[in-house]
Amino acid sequence: MKTLEVVALTNDVPEKHLRRGQAGTIVEMLTTGVVEVEFSDLDGNPYAICAIPESNLMVSHHLPDAIAA
Repeated sequence: MKTLEVVALTNDVPEKHLRRGQAGTIVEMLTTGVVEVEFSDLDGNPYAICAIPESNLMVSHHLPDAIAA
């Protein structure tokens, strides 16, 4: 994973009111295996920023690998 990648939660984060499947953007690499993710509404207004283990995220792909390369 890398900064500015779009990711989705694979587990709920109840203390932040985030549900599995919600999409966010990695804004900072914190420590090995942990990234800071910003979750924003459709207008781009952030509603949550939190540290998430990479194991609880999946990268969102918009293009097939052959086209993206």
